[in-house]
Amino acid sequence: MAAAATSPTWTEAEEADLLVRLRAGDDAAFGVFVNHLGPRLWPVVRRILRDEDDAREALQEAFLSAFKSLDAFHEGARLSTWMHRIAVNAALMRWRSRSRRAAHESTVDELLPAFTETGCHAEPIPTWSERPDEASMRAETAALVREEIQKLPENVRIVLLLRDIEGLSYDEIAQRLDVTPNAAKIRVHRARQALKTLLEPKLSQIQT
Repeated sequence: MAAAATSPTWTEAEEADLLVRLRAGDDAAFGVFVNHLGPRLWPVVRRILRDEDDAREALQEAFLSAFKSLDAFHEGARLSTWMHRIAVNAALMRWRSRSRRAAHESTVDELLPAFTETGCHAEPIPTWSERPDEASMRAETAALVREEIQKLPENVRIVLLLRDIEGLSYDEIAQRLDVTPNAAKIRVHRARQALKTLLEPKLSQIQT
């Protein structure tokens, strides 16, 4: 499942037909479902879970969960979008379990902007957009952003992935991390500030 996705996106009619076959217990349809979406979802769970074995197990759990929940799938939605949410949830469940075992929280205080006694920034702040990955369209810069995200402390990295890479809302992040929506916003803001600190010198090299 680690291969990159190359198959075209399903049409709505193809998804509807596949859903009928899946609900009928068609083993061949389930194989099509896994083989088509597996390569697309692998990068999603792999970004959340650094360990490849954990990611593989999470993806298997996601497909099993989806198969058991087919009756709950709402007509009119897209199977691919629904499956994406299930895969993110499966990866997060495994991540949270592992994080509880680690029993520690890392901070990004040293990466956040410093202020003077008068409340001004101690150093000039780069004038970037709020989401660094939107600020640059070039593939080189996008790859650098993803690379630097992986260097952030674990609990900080996760909120940034969920918001800026996977596109979850603050309410969704709050629900999955068991925090309030406001706490989710604060965590994402702090994570973006930390990422800016990591990216600024490297982006300057790319742009010169």
